[in-house]
Amino acid sequence: MIKITFPDNSVREYAEGTTAMQIAESISSRLAQEVLAASVNGEVWDLTRPIHQDATVKLFKWDDEEGKHAFWHSSAHLMAEALQELYPGIKFGIGPAIENGFYYDVDPGETVIKDSDFATIEAKMMELVAKKEAIVRADISKADALKMFGDRGEEYKVELINELEDGKITTYTQGAFTDLCRGPHLPNTSYIKAVKVLSAAGAYWRGDETRKQLVRLYAITFPKKKLLDEYLTLLEEAKKRDHRKIGKELDLFMFSDTVGKGLPMWLPRGTALRLRLQDFLRRIQARYDYQEVMCPPIGNKLLYITSGHYAKYGKDSFQPIHTPEEGEEYFLKPMNCPHHCMIYKNSPRSYKDLPLRLAEFGTVCRYEQSGELHGLTRVRSFTQDDAHIFCRPDQVKDEFIRVMDIISIVFKSMDFKNFEAQISLRDKVNREKYIGSEENWEKAERAIIEACEEKGLPAKIEYGEAAFYGPKLDFMVKDAIGRRWQLGTIQVDYNLPERFELEYTGEDNKKHRPVMIHRAPFGSMERFVAVLIEHTAGKFPLWLTPDQVVILPISERFNEYAWNVARELKQKNIRVLVDDRNEKIGRKIRDNEMKRIPYMLIVGEKEAENAEVSVRKQGEGDKGSMKITNFAALLNNEVEEMINRW
Repeated sequence: MIKITFPDNSVREYAEGTTAMQIAESISSRLAQEVLAASVNGEVWDLTRPIHQDATVKLFKWDDEEGKHAFWHSSAHLMAEALQELYPGIKFGIGPAIENGFYYDVDPGETVIKDSDFATIEAKMMELVAKKEAIVRADISKADALKMFGDRGEEYKVELINELEDGKITTYTQGAFTDLCRGPHLPNTSYIKAVKVLSAAGAYWRGDETRKQLVRLYAITFPKKKLLDEYLTLLEEAKKRDHRKIGKELDLFMFSDTVGKGLPMWLPRGTALRLRLQDFLRRIQARYDYQEVMCPPIGNKLLYITSGHYAKYGKDSFQPIHTPEEGEEYFLKPMNCPHHCMIYKNSPRSYKDLPLRLAEFGTVCRYEQSGELHGLTRVRSFTQDDAHIFCRPDQVKDEFIRVMDIISIVFKSMDFKNFEAQISLRDKVNREKYIGSEENWEKAERAIIEACEEKGLPAKIEYGEAAFYGPKLDFMVKDAIGRRWQLGTIQVDYNLPERFELEYTGEDNKKHRPVMIHRAPFGSMERFVAVLIEHTAGKFPLWLTPDQVVILPISERFNEYAWNVARELKQKNIRVLVDDRNEKIGRKIRDNEMKRIPYMLIVGEKEAENAEVSVRKQGEGDKGSMKITNFAALLNNEVEEMINRW
């Protein structure tokens, strides 16, 4: 017999070789119908895999990320099986589950897979589902794996196998399809009830632009058709909220291939919005004693060699800038932290000077492959609302909590009510990709965990997701239609102070190393604005919106009065436009509602005679007539109330 410990710490005994599915059946038949995967001693397994020793077991259903992952990973194999039948000779790359669904990179040879083929692929997938094919895991030697996939001409799989360690290779088979895979998977294909192939895109093999471009097919599946219908409705809403579409409609930003791919340019209205966001954060930072600095857009290669960034990212960065001086190389600044380390090092520091909080809206450049670029969310040049806090070891937790408070203020002000926190720690096994001592890593990880506990912030721990120099706390925001975005981040770093030999004189008159906390509440201005656009559908809060008021004269006779009203409102710091086009008032109202301007002021003969405006509020309709001064006071009070809330 073996002992199985459950999440509530209860323990049951089962026969050796019992599977997670049998454990679920022993609890209830309903659970057995709903369970999709299980973790065994922290590792996610197939439900049909035998357990041969005492273990801690947790069962995952559709609502669990691990359950969805197994479901969508199995679905990727189902799509590959369908493609194998439909396109003989097709070759397969990788097919992982992603946040929403899955994809498979395939090489169809001379065949072109078109959007019009999606329905045929979906039909074939459902045909295979009806067969209820068992998904069977098998251990395989490296030699046998190379022969199996080599004989089939699967050059991409062979390349992957050559990098794997013998004795740790597994395959999964369903019907006539066998794939190289670690799993986990569903017991069989019948769990899948609804299928949708979403899109096709080009993807270079292993992300290398010098390698062949494959076809990446994106798809999604569900255990109920109703869930697919709801998801497709969500996709339609997401299209309406696409920040690229709304950004163009509102004249916020633009891109130009002549300037360069992935290099956004902010138009006047977008610039004004972005500057208001920066001013908002500056006001908060002032309350927390931050000092703002500015650094150059490039740095000497030696700076990034010292920081360790060059060794980790140098090959994937923009190529170095060579100056006329022999041997001198510079890089476009890929991050702000090494520069801030040098600012810290500029002056002798005492324990009384710490914490030192340096903030910068610093623009950085990172090379992203052209296929990965996406509006403002994935660009090659972006501005981080970056800050680095240099503190004593005994100050780390308190400073970390203060940053958590700032991020909380930012999220509340933007109406991001639904967010999750993730503590990203080192990989439990592979320590090679991290720099720094074991002792410092343990102290840094413990500080983050204790800070979350002290604040009562539930946080999911993810191993292997830490930055190479330290653990971090990431904030995943859910927007108005339920999509998850990674925004704010806080990182504890004992390593850069070590690499840059940063010091302060302690109370004991000896030299000590400070600890460095990296933080960015917005993350990047570009990504944050993109998320904010899609969250609000372009209907920004009154204090932030580029235009707060538009004045609509009902005919040309009242244009002069409209402009007089505009001048009076501008004197009271209200952002105002005048729509004096020779159009009917109904058309003007409809057009300006599309521009998402919070207030419309309609002016005609009655308003001109009484020095009034007729007020319409976005989403609320007619609010009646009022004196210009009264309206200005109403709007400014509304803005003041919003800002003072935080």
